Amino acid sequence: MALLHRGTVGILPAGALGVAFYFHLTHELRRVDERVCFMAREGSSSAAVLREYGRLQIARGGQINEVAHPALWTPDLLTCAESGFLPELVLVCTQPDQLLSVIGDAVRLLEQLSENGHLDAEASQLPMFILSSNGIYFQRVRQFLIEKLEEATLFGRLPDLWPDRMPHIVGKLLRGVTIQTGQREGSGTAAIYRPGASGRTRLAGGNTANRERAAALLSERGGWFEAVAASPTRVEFDKALVNLAVNLLGQLRAIGDDGSFSLLTIREIIQRDDDPEVRQLAEQVVEVGRAVRAYGPADNFAALYEKMLGSAHEHLEHVPSSLQWIAQQLRRGTLEARLSPTEAWLLEPLIRYAKAAGLAEAAHYFEDLTRRVEERLALAAAVQR
Repeated sequence: MALLHRGTVGILPAGALGVAFYFHLTHELRRVDERVCFMAREGSSSAAVLREYGRLQIARGGQINEVAHPALWTPDLLTCAESGFLPELVLVCTQPDQLLSVIGDAVRLLEQLSENGHLDAEASQLPMFILSSNGIYFQRVRQFLIEKLEEATLFGRLPDLWPDRMPHIVGKLLRGVTIQTGQREGSGTAAIYRPGASGRTRLAGGNTANRERAAALLSERGGWFEAVAASPTRVEFDKALVNLAVNLLGQLRAIGDDGSFSLLTIREIIQRDDDPEVRQLAEQVVEVGRAVRAYGPADNFAALYEKMLGSAHEHLEHVPSSLQWIAQQLRRGTLEARLSPTEAWLLEPLIRYAKAAGLAEAAHYFEDLTRRVEERLALAAAVQR
């Protein structure tokens, strides 16, 4: 029995980015059907509440649309497999610090498939996983996947995966670097989601056939997805330039010396293309990118900087996700003086790479940037108390 249903997409979970993807993959809610659904993380209480509620509120153009299709919500990955349904691909939109847990679930799924006789030489019943969270992490996550697979083999939970199955399995792990925007107002069943305009997602990693198949499927469903031959790390660095400029510098500019916080748009954060602080940040990121071969000798800084500004200019009225996150934490009274997961999974790899490459000045720059942001967050957190 085939568990994998071709042409279907699972979105994990129903957050601001996931709902924005859902909106566009249903042709702006004109094609709501069982081919696009939300999946739960195992053990997620919030996902269980949303699934029980059975509805989703999506606002667009001043109108709130309530989506209540019977197939809108599915359980977690392993439970889906037990019920006889697995999507062809899963858009993973969790916080970056939840990615390794998702990979652990994927390995457990393979163990389950093997135990039930569904693990063939091509691992054909395993979905593609498109990691869409912000950050610089693909190499680490792929290595974690291989280590977990080797561990499962060592303890007899999986058969020997080399030389046949392992390339097929690793080839299903893709990186989706996206500029898709979205916002969430409120939480739980009262949440209202506001998808941004359709934004491009570049698919890297995995193997060529899977990238092209994923791009074709998601594009046919109404999304803006492109398969690229560039390394996942290169594409991550391209996006990191934008994320750090609007999210990290955005926090420094959104929190005043008195701890007051303002929701700023990208237009308000980057008011000048020749902003010296933005340029310095980009120079340091590109230097580290060159050290890890994300950028080569032919990659001109001026061109990279113009491309970064161009990406930012596409969404000038958008409030960056990290500022939305701060606003949410302030409403809840839970803001702490530490980086959000998005910034942590950008700055920590940059500091680690810089130190490994002997780039002491760059490492110090990013460490100082971390300190400055945490000090600003401490000011805002003190005000909320």
